[in-house]
Amino acid sequence: MAFPLRRWLLPVALLTVVACSERKSAPTEQASPPAQAPDSATAARPAPAAPAPQPAPVDTSDVQDVAAYLAGMPVKQSSGLRALTAKPEWQRFAADADKSWAGYDATRTDKIEAWGRQELDSVRRTSPVVFYPFSGPDLLNAVTMFPQSNTYVLVGLEPVGSVPGQTSLESPKLYNAVKTSLWSVLNFSFFRTNSMAVDLKSLELDGSLPLILLFAARTHHQITDVRYIRLTPEGEAVPADSADAKSKLVPGVEVAMRAADGHEQKVYYFSADLSDWKLGQTKASILQYTRSLGPLTTYVKSATYLMHKPYFSQVRNLILERSRYVLQDDSGIALKYFQPADWQFIHYGTYRKPIPMFAKHYQPTLTAAYRDSVNKARPLPFGTGYNWRVNDSNLMLAKRRTEPAS
Repeated sequence: MAFPLRRWLLPVALLTVVACSERKSAPTEQASPPAQAPDSATAARPAPAAPAPQPAPVDTSDVQDVAAYLAGMPVKQSSGLRALTAKPEWQRFAADADKSWAGYDATRTDKIEAWGRQELDSVRRTSPVVFYPFSGPDLLNAVTMFPQSNTYVLVGLEPVGSVPGQTSLESPKLYNAVKTSLWSVLNFSFFRTNSMAVDLKSLELDGSLPLILLFAARTHHQITDVRYIRLTPEGEAVPADSADAKSKLVPGVEVAMRAADGHEQKVYYFSADLSDWKLGQTKASILQYTRSLGPLTTYVKSATYLMHKPYFSQVRNLILERSRYVLQDDSGIALKYFQPADWQFIHYGTYRKPIPMFAKHYQPTLTAAYRDSVNKARPLPFGTGYNWRVNDSNLMLAKRRTEPAS
C-alpha cells in the first residue's frame, strides 16, 4: 500500500464508492477443504483397486518467497526472486510498502492487539475455528483479532486465484496492482467489493490467494503448504487439480502456515455466494462444511448489511446456531435476530446511523443498547467498518449463554 491517506480523498463521496463496493447480491460460489485418506486394506482382504491418483500438491518450495516479494519484504538469499528484488522498481515498491504498513500497524494493529489482550482474552483461548463470511481475502483482520486460532474460514465472492508465477512476478504492472488492491483495506479496514471484482481478475492478481499470501507474510507467518480444494454437495472437502472455476463444486484453497511462536494454523478461502438462492444451487455445501467444524467464533464486518435481509437467512441461522461468540459491527446480523435468552452482549465504540447508502438499515434498538446507562458501551480505540474513523466505529461481542448444540 504505497498510498498515504489523504484527507481530501475521504469525504462522503469516497465513502459512497467504498460502500458501493461491498456486496449487494452474491455472485458465484465455490470452495473446498482438505482430503480424507482412504482406509487401508487389511492383509486378510483382497487387494483393493488402485486408488485414483491424487493431484500433485502445489509446489510451495518458494511460496514463502513469493508472499514476501508481494509484501515488499526480503526473500531468502537462495531465492530465484532475489534478482528481481535488486531492481529499482521493486525497491521503490518495498520502501513504499514498509511506509504504508508502518502507518497501518501504528494506527490499527498495535491498538487491536492491545484491545484484544484486554477484551478478548478468554474469547481467543476458546476460539479454535474462526468463521469470517463476506470477508474476501481479508486474512489480515482475522489473524489480528484472533491470533491464537487454529483454523480460519474465509468466504467471499472473489475467485480463489493462484500462486503468482514468474510471468506475473516480473510484470511491471504487478506493483501497482498490489497497491490498488490493498489501498482501501489499509486505509479503511475493508475491501471494496466492486473494485476487487476488477482488481483480482488480472494477470498479476487473479484472485484472493495472492493477497492471502501477502497478509500471511506481513503478519509474520511462514507458509508451509498450499492446496486447492473443492466442496462436494455433501460439504466434504476434496482435492482439486487447480483453482479452475468451471466445476460446479464450490472451489477453495487451503493455506497451511506457522505463526511466529510456532503455532501451526490453516486458512481456508472459499469463493461462494451465501445468498439463500445460490446456496440452494450448491446444496448449501459451504454451510455443511462449516457446520462440521464444531463450535465457531464468527467475525463479521463491512458486510453490506446482507444478513439483515430475509434472503440471507441460511448463513445467518448457521451463525446463530453454531457460534459460541459473534464479534461484529452493525453491518453483520441485526440485533433483532439475537434472542436475549440465548445471548449476552458487550458493546464497544459508538453506534451512529449507517452511511447514507445503507441508511435503511438503521437499528433504533441498537441505539438504545448503546445508550444503556447500566451496561455502558466500552471504548474502541481503533476504527473499523464503514464508519471507519476512530470515534465513529462500533463492534458488538455476543456470547452464547450455553454451548452450541452439536
